Amino acid sequence: KYEISTGIRFFDHMLELFTKHGGFDLQLAAKGDLDVDQHHTVEDVGIVLGQLFAQALGDRKGINRAGYFVMPMDETLAVVALDLAGRPALVYKDRVKVRVVGDLQTELVEDFFGGFVNHAGANLHARVLYGRSSHHKIEAIFKCFARAMKYACSKDARLKNELPSTKGLL
Repeated sequence: KYEISTGIRFFDHMLELFTKHGGFDLQLAAKGDLDVDQHHTVEDVGIVLGQLFAQALGDRKGINRAGYFVMPMDETLAVVALDLAGRPALVYKDRVKVRVVGDLQTELVEDFFGGFVNHAGANLHARVLYGRSSHHKIEAIFKCFARAMKYACSKDARLKNELPSTKGLL
């Protein structure tokens, strides 16, 4: 279930895709200074979402920790790989060549993911391998992100209450 309102319709659509493909419930109402710019709203949503995942995962015992997904979206192919090991890093290559898709400033998608990784303690690599439509490129990344998170957050029955690390800490 999801109910999302950021004031940026295309961004709402991407967050809806994330919840649907990740199997996550999300109620989100963001009010920002959209009359000035979208930057604060988009980045702040990433920050808060990262904080929520960090809180929900707690000590991260028993989770798969890492996940990846490759997703086609018509002519576009994207891949996302991530690790919830507590060390934030972002490598983002979307190959988007336009400044706006729908009503979203495209450069802010990377800022969303930057806010997320820094506050979730995630290492995230997102890349569009090829494609034509900027809409499809961004959508494919969000769908990959959702499915990679779904796996990384899921429990591994073999780990039970163990950390998914040979060091004993994340």
